[in-house]
Amino acid sequence: MRTQTKFSSRHMTVAITGAAGGLGKAFAVECASRGWNLFLTDARGAALETLAGSLRSAYGVEVACLACDLSNPDERTRLFEQLKAGGLRFSMLINVAGVDFEGPFYERSDEQIRTIIRLNIEGTLAMTHGMLAFRDPLSAFRIINVASLAAFYPMPVKATYAASKRFLLDFSLALREEIRSQNASVTVLCPAGMPTNEECIRAIEAQGLAGLLTTLDVGRVANQTIDGALAGRAVVIPGAFNRALQALGSLAPAGLVASLIGSRWLAVRHKREVEANPA
Repeated sequence: MRTQTKFSSRHMTVAITGAAGGLGKAFAVECASRGWNLFLTDARGAALETLAGSLRSAYGVEVACLACDLSNPDERTRLFEQLKAGGLRFSMLINVAGVDFEGPFYERSDEQIRTIIRLNIEGTLAMTHGMLAFRDPLSAFRIINVASLAAFYPMPVKATYAASKRFLLDFSLALREEIRSQNASVTVLCPAGMPTNEECIRAIEAQGLAGLLTTLDVGRVANQTIDGALAGRAVVIPGAFNRALQALGSLAPAGLVASLIGSRWLAVRHKREVEANPA
């Protein structure tokens, strides 16, 4: 963590996990642009320090950061010990950290499957549970959990990832009711594709028109999600097309949805393989 142990101002303070990734950075920039202080964590320490320095220079906010692999229980314990020692208190937690290893389930390694569960589910739950002890008693406490549009469907080729996001969706809605009377709320973000890195961009391009229609800029997603959380919304699905897609999908039998999605993903995968290995 940075050498400061307490933020000097009474500005709102936000904790963001997965802050060095594309969506995490977008949330950090959006919060800093609103004048909020930040605590950032990510497994990539060097990228985290660079981001923190840029935010301090550009927006004049206070930023503390600590590298942490949230899939590791020992590192999570160290993070909470640092927060306790620093006396930090928060008004918002944004759980962005997550991972996916795309491809048929039987082709995934045991380690890949465990990593999805440990980071997407265990890491998010541990951060949420632990950070509830660091709420600022003088303000409302907002939690944003990043799920996915995939949370609404059984998704062949992304089976474990989609199931982990479904878990986060249901958990978030349940926790929202539990803490409603405590001046706290939970908002779950369910975005479709976002161009956060080169691999994501290639996947979006491979989907053709469907990829273009469902994809949104990460800055816009961050802005809409924070506005939604401040307004007390339970679920944020950015993009009118994505909201229509979710509504239509909810009307069809789960087995049919899985079949259609499976056919689409297999076609996309075949297209990417052909492009990567032309005859």
